[in-house]
Amino acid sequence: MGFESVNSFCRVASVVTDNIYPPIFSSLQNSSSFFSTQRKMEGQSEIGLTGESLDTNNMIGRMREDEYESRSGSDNFEGISGDDQDAGDEQPKRKKRYHRHTPNQIQELESFFKECPHPDEKQRLDLSKRLGLENKQVKFWFQNRRTQMKTQLERHENIMLRQENEKLRGENTMMKEAMSNPVCNNCGGPAIPGQILFEEHQIRIENARLKDELNRICALTNKFLGKPISSLASPMALQTSNSGLELGIGRNGMGGSSSLGASLPMGLDLGDSAMPGMRSPMGLMGNSNEIQLERSVLIDLALAAMEELLKMAQTDSPIWIKSLDGERDILNHEEYARLFSSCVGSKPNGFVAEATRESGIVIINSLALMETLMDANRYADMFQSMIARAINLDVLSGGIGGTRNGAIHLMHAELQLLSPLVPVRHVRFLRFCKQHAEGVWAVVDVSIEIGHDAANGQPFISCRRLPSGCIVQDMPNGYSKVTWIEHWEYDESVVHQLYRPLVISGFGFGAHRWIATLQRQCECLAILMSSSISTDDHTALSQAGRRSMLKLAQRMTSNFCSGVCASSARKWDTLQMGTLSDDMRVMTRKNVDDPGEPPGIVLSAATSVWMPVSRQRLFDFLRDERLRSEWDILSNGGPMQEMVHIAKGQGQGNCVSLLRANAVNANDSSMLILQETWMDTSCSVVVYAPVDAQSLNVVMSGGDSAYVALLPSGFAILPDGNSSDYGASNGTLQKGGSIGSDGGGSLLTVGFQILVNSLPTAKLTMESVDTVNNLISCTIQKIKAALRVA
Repeated sequence: MGFESVNSFCRVASVVTDNIYPPIFSSLQNSSSFFSTQRKMEGQSEIGLTGESLDTNNMIGRMREDEYESRSGSDNFEGISGDDQDAGDEQPKRKKRYHRHTPNQIQELESFFKECPHPDEKQRLDLSKRLGLENKQVKFWFQNRRTQMKTQLERHENIMLRQENEKLRGENTMMKEAMSNPVCNNCGGPAIPGQILFEEHQIRIENARLKDELNRICALTNKFLGKPISSLASPMALQTSNSGLELGIGRNGMGGSSSLGASLPMGLDLGDSAMPGMRSPMGLMGNSNEIQLERSVLIDLALAAMEELLKMAQTDSPIWIKSLDGERDILNHEEYARLFSSCVGSKPNGFVAEATRESGIVIINSLALMETLMDANRYADMFQSMIARAINLDVLSGGIGGTRNGAIHLMHAELQLLSPLVPVRHVRFLRFCKQHAEGVWAVVDVSIEIGHDAANGQPFISCRRLPSGCIVQDMPNGYSKVTWIEHWEYDESVVHQLYRPLVISGFGFGAHRWIATLQRQCECLAILMSSSISTDDHTALSQAGRRSMLKLAQRMTSNFCSGVCASSARKWDTLQMGTLSDDMRVMTRKNVDDPGEPPGIVLSAATSVWMPVSRQRLFDFLRDERLRSEWDILSNGGPMQEMVHIAKGQGQGNCVSLLRANAVNANDSSMLILQETWMDTSCSVVVYAPVDAQSLNVVMSGGDSAYVALLPSGFAILPDGNSSDYGASNGTLQKGGSIGSDGGGSLLTVGFQILVNSLPTAKLTMESVDTVNNLISCTIQKIKAALRVA
């Protein structure tokens, strides 16, 4: 081959490379630059890159999978993706064509990516049908988007490492200069004795100490009273060894190896395309000193909260006094105010305080419980009836040595009481996990306040969580002793009069409810993981079938809770109508593509009433399938038969069951009723939903339950705050296996979800609202008549 032929071949290769594989070579160039910078920095210092490096071979393999490529991404606004690609070496001359995504397609893909960066096959098929794209186009769009985000993260880590390298160089230079002119670290004066008077030396030390203390107080005040950090008259010198960050870590025993850099840097802002929840807690975009001060303040707050929790958990602490019945611990507010200065500032005007402490034995070890509490999804699943939604906003520290010891997370949670008359508690808090001894762990939560009213300085919140959490101590045979502390301040005016006694006593959101829920859920998990099938089961279900049924029941109960409480777990629109009473909440939502719910307009209505009967009596009546015809219109006027019984606890009422009406003519009907019931020392629940028999057969065989459509209805029963139910607050039932069986009243919440219209163009009518309103009123009247109460 001649010289001109070689030049011609090179030009052709360059054109082909630039036009066919621009995404690949762009990524490889970024990767090459990244590794080049890494080698340079490793030659200058001993700092290694903490981020995960790009694997170019795997990247090319993914981009070339099935000889199909995509060039769409958030930074490619034209939205070009491969449609008819080259067939490789078999068709080298075939011209490559591209299909441009529409702006609407890109917007839908970006929205889905925020919620789920790794869609499964079913979700990709769903997207491709909805957007008019091929499955491979959707698949490779997500691959390219993830690669693009990963590259962006690694670029930023590269920049941060460069800055760290420059900082180390500067510190090295300063240390050399300091060695030539030694200075006292305490007072800033000459380190050589005899150059200053002894009295002057002591004054300088005291001055430095007071200045450091003033800076700390100013930092905390500015943070939690709403003033900007940049307004400090004399910012804290973070470069010195007395910085709040180093002192905070040192006195907590975490040492200098705290992995604060394990998460995304606090100054990183990826906008809407960032991984969900991973962003700076206060949204600071200031300089490195402000970011480090931000972390220092949050860590100091977590340490102070942990110290307060440990003191409040001591059994002989004078902070707690016994109630008149000797069953409950009541906070001694005077002693508390004397011992502690509030971590979160003074109590806002109009707020009241509630504080509770409870202990119990739980079937779970400390390590497993720590993993559950530090994972937002597992945390919400464990306390399903209490937590409507929980997300992890940021990770200040991932822990030490691959454990949860020293982990500090910023989280947001929505806590609910199963009644439309009690608003959901939205709280943003720090969660700090620490190991105090072998088999002894503690987790503490403390609110951080962000938004403030400029007029009166009050926060835009209706509640806040003072240092609360649990201390867990391992016991033999996989059990652990859990001591739980709950301490809240909240605006009582937002709570309905009917529920104020329950909430102010601490039994609505208090420690005994957390312990009771944890005990019930852990007992259920222990039974579920058992290899033997309970003899109570009427039908021999396989282990996979039991798991699928329990998963379906869990989703049913979760949907019921979302229809009763106005949380953001599901997108409901609240209706405001003059014909509805103040105690009734009616919400609506339009379902288009959720396979777990019938398509069309879904209406949810709920209300709460006081019943002059005990919780035990009311629960036994509502869960009894033989008495169902006395209040349920789905029973067809006769008793129901239990076909399947899956135990979830030791008590007879803690189970998932499958019911059918009119057992004689069961072959003529394909509709069954799935029901979940449970009762603990804090709450009782009966939730049910009609289910298609054909779909349920798939679930009972161990199939996927996500495609079974459910519209749950049911009841939640709580103590009224004035009855003897509180005598059972020590985590055990009263004699005879009942709670409050000696009388007293209870609070009954009734909730229904119905399908108003299944047409795509359907609209909500006033008749539909009246129908569900009358259904709830009629059901309550039937229950009262059956129990012979007014």
